[in-house]
Amino acid sequence: MQEVIRLIDITKFFKLGEEVIRAINGVNLSISRNEYVALMGPSGAGKSTLMNIIGCLDTPTSGQYLLNGPDVAKLHDNELAVIRNKEIGFVFQTFNLLPRYSALENVALPLVYAGTGKSEREKRAAEVLRQVGLGDRMKHKPNELSGGQRQRVAVARALVNRPSIILADEPTGNLDTKTSHEIMNLFQEIHDTGNTIIIVTHEEDIARMARRVVRLRDGVVESDTINLPADARA
Repeated sequence: MQEVIRLIDITKFFKLGEEVIRAINGVNLSISRNEYVALMGPSGAGKSTLMNIIGCLDTPTSGQYLLNGPDVAKLHDNELAVIRNKEIGFVFQTFNLLPRYSALENVALPLVYAGTGKSEREKRAAEVLRQVGLGDRMKHKPNELSGGQRQRVAVARALVNRPSIILADEPTGNLDTKTSHEIMNLFQEIHDTGNTIIIVTHEEDIARMARRVVRLRDGVVESDTINLPADARA
């Protein structure tokens, strides 16, 4: 399979007074196109820091990060912003929707930054809202939607630029169990259409829905395992 992400000896160190915090301490990781990966680990394991590096929200202290070929580890903020908008769709635990915007306007926002014309933005935003089952909620604002519907809007926004990677940070953290499973079923449908999905979670039942689980501890990869399909576990 074609490789999308390769991390080579990635480190991320922070200075806290005189102390050096080694948040990521030599991570090597390869993720192929259309993989479905869960990043797990206890608090302080480094998973959020690693997610920020993979999502081009932060740069490593050292090492190489190859994203669809080029090394993006040494790029400047403006260059990283272009890559983020083109290559990566983000889904956050807190949805991060603009309260005064409709579902359609929230979903279209990344296309505004990409310079897409208004009619094309609205057409594409409507398309992905229908894809996530919200074709009848396009004009609704976030406060008129349930938690699950708001997360579906966030997923649609992540899909609108046709990114190669969907990166989700605790996407079910603010949802009840039933709604969590609905959102995870939606991620499965997205994976089935060919997207690479990386989910950061601390919940074992959510991680079991991924195809591969990478566990971090103290800034290093502790284990990297393949999940059996549900029918094979029975």
